[in-house]
Amino acid sequence: MKKIIVLTSGGDAPGMNAAIRAVVRTGHYHGITVFGSQLGFQGLIEQNMFHMEPESVANCIQHGGTILKAGRCLNFLQKEVRDQCRAFLKKEGIEGMVVIGGNGSFRGAALLSSEGGPAVIGIPGSIDNDIPGTEYSIGFDTARNTALEAIDKIRDTASSHNRNFVVEVMGRNTGFLAVDVGIAGGAEFILIPEFPITVRDLADKIAKPRRKKQSSIIIMAEADQPGRSIEITEELRRLTGQQYRVCILGHTQRGGSPTVLDRKMASLMGYHAVKGLLEGNSHKMVAMYNNQLSLMPLPAPDAGPRMLSEIQLLEINDILCT
Repeated sequence: MKKIIVLTSGGDAPGMNAAIRAVVRTGHYHGITVFGSQLGFQGLIEQNMFHMEPESVANCIQHGGTILKAGRCLNFLQKEVRDQCRAFLKKEGIEGMVVIGGNGSFRGAALLSSEGGPAVIGIPGSIDNDIPGTEYSIGFDTARNTALEAIDKIRDTASSHNRNFVVEVMGRNTGFLAVDVGIAGGAEFILIPEFPITVRDLADKIAKPRRKKQSSIIIMAEADQPGRSIEITEELRRLTGQQYRVCILGHTQRGGSPTVLDRKMASLMGYHAVKGLLEGNSHKMVAMYNNQLSLMPLPAPDAGPRMLSEIQLLEINDILCT
């Protein structure tokens, strides 16, 4: 294998630059010419491919976002578009592709490869940590630390003014982020899509006798409805007679300098992705399983997101906050 291409697709995640850096430098070490594609698959459509030397990724490891830009490319779902991209890559001699992203990105890459395109290895990148087949996705640790820092600051204000807060964190389909920051931030209640409860049930739980508290924090995953906390909080005020302030953390969780864990994991995943291509693998992703990195099959095209199944985490949090 002499030529490979790397791209970032879907939503950005802190640590993507560390993965890009590892792919470029590992490829160069093994005598591979590495190219980059701007804006994910859109770069392939526009034939916007450029050579990446080791120095092109200098001083990017500490930055959030992605130096290759990212985006969701619906046009890539059309076979005739993929056919044009495949012909372009074949003409340029591209034999392997490293795709850093989530489920949708992996589906697009797998389609291109199965239709005669280059071999493909995926690197999971998602702050929601919801990619099936891997227990960790780059960006998750930075996002939860960013959210926790905000929650700690909100706690200061809540305590100073005897206020209750509802804090909405990201988590389109899953509650991994909400549960981690909820437990670490001492939240009184955690609401996630995997184990939904009604606002009435939440109000009843709030009304149950507990040790006297003058302030509280409820952590809520957005659950594919960004801003849903506003409507829920209004109903909660009506049912409990208590005042609640809303704080929606939003896209602040997607940015920022990546943590040690995200930089390390992204670097190792980038290295293993290139090694996987060199060993003749395709339709695989670098996954964390049982605390070890290995190549696992890409998620099935019809696979849904990885869901949190440990309801005991919510039960433990209830005990710790009584």
